Amino acid sequence: MNFTRFAAAASLMAALGAGAALANDFDTEVETRQGQFKLFAFNIGPLVEMAQGDIDYDADMAATAAENLASVTSLHQDRLWPDGSDNESIEGTRALPAIWENLDDFADKYADLGEATANLEMAAGEGLDELRGAIGAVGNACSACHDDYRAEQ
Repeated sequence: MNFTRFAAAASLMAALGAGAALANDFDTEVETRQGQFKLFAFNIGPLVEMAQGDIDYDADMAATAAENLASVTSLHQDRLWPDGSDNESIEGTRALPAIWENLDDFADKYADLGEATANLEMAAGEGLDELRGAIGAVGNACSACHDDYRAEQ
């Protein structure tokens, strides 16, 4: 399924599920954003393994995984982070209240992640050295946000 179809399907599912989300105290929003990060983790895993030499470099796999990362991080976030969906207000999330106290900084850090994944998308399929050169910025962007806005397990 191409990204345009995926985005349209996701929008439709989100619209149809909006009433349920209100009734479930942000269950849909939290599950959706956690699903997004699971997709992210699923795709970054083999890239990190290639960069570290744990698995052989595969240009096609690297390019596909990096494209998926860039697609996931390009999704609009505004509906996924409603005020009151932090770990002190509801169970089942590690999102700290600091997100809503520093929303501009949070948005900037997410934009940095988007930029890093876009750069990775351009580099990942071009060779192992290129992958290694671009993946560090993705890890740094992840850490910058996690350090300030995600609770420990």
